[in-house]
Amino acid sequence: MTPDTSQTVEDQMGRTVIAPRRPTRIISLVPSQTELLFDLGLEAEIVGRTKFCIHPAAKVAQKQSVGGTKQFRFEVIDRLQPDLIIGNKEENYQEGIERLAAKYPVWMSDITTLADALDMIRRVGRLVDREERAERLAAEIDMKFAQLPVLSRPYRVGYFIWQKPFMVAGGQTFIHDMLTRCGLVNVFAAGEYGRYPELTAEQIHAANLDAILLSSEPFPFAEKHRQAFQEQFASTARSHFGFAVYLVNGEMFSWYGSRLLLAADYLHKFIDLLT
Repeated sequence: MTPDTSQTVEDQMGRTVIAPRRPTRIISLVPSQTELLFDLGLEAEIVGRTKFCIHPAAKVAQKQSVGGTKQFRFEVIDRLQPDLIIGNKEENYQEGIERLAAKYPVWMSDITTLADALDMIRRVGRLVDREERAERLAAEIDMKFAQLPVLSRPYRVGYFIWQKPFMVAGGQTFIHDMLTRCGLVNVFAAGEYGRYPELTAEQIHAANLDAILLSSEPFPFAEKHRQAFQEQFASTARSHFGFAVYLVNGEMFSWYGSRLLLAADYLHKFIDLLT
């Protein structure tokens, strides 16, 4: 790439990336960012995505899978000859990203808050020559979240992402930021728990939860699990609100791309359900 056809940018990990001013062969390694690229009007430029990229379904199905988010198919990526790869610090794996970055421009996001997500959308928009469209999208998401109602009283919750062992979203996670924006108290956000702690049944009983939220991903919690959690933990709950277990759409709490537009409306309804 010559200086007039390339751009030098910094990604959200502080890495310097030299990429084309107008990328034409993009691979996305993160589901929420894949959807964002399509919503920015880059259907023709996207050549590859992971097997976990599912939105928008019809368009994603037409693009080459390059493996999982933590297990890339390097030979497929090499055949596609990307001029830009977009990944994420948490969702991808360091060894694979470093191997790709030795051959291709790799731009990485690092997101734990809504502010990080909006920054990512704006930066990606500039990176792929869709700055105005990305700015409009980010501004609309920001406005929708600013209008979220907040619960007036502390509502203590645990957000479960796995069944055996029990695992929850702790502090310093994007899910935690979404819970906080709803006025929910993430009981397992304290530093001693870590970002995605494993819990014992005894720890859950002792947490004095008002509600348990069972996410649809990565573990596919269903009604049978909701009933089992209700039976197992209701007897020791000391909630002022009446202990309950809810099945929630994990995409609305954890996807940090353009799906945030839908997430704001979903979270608004969920808050209304709790009041």
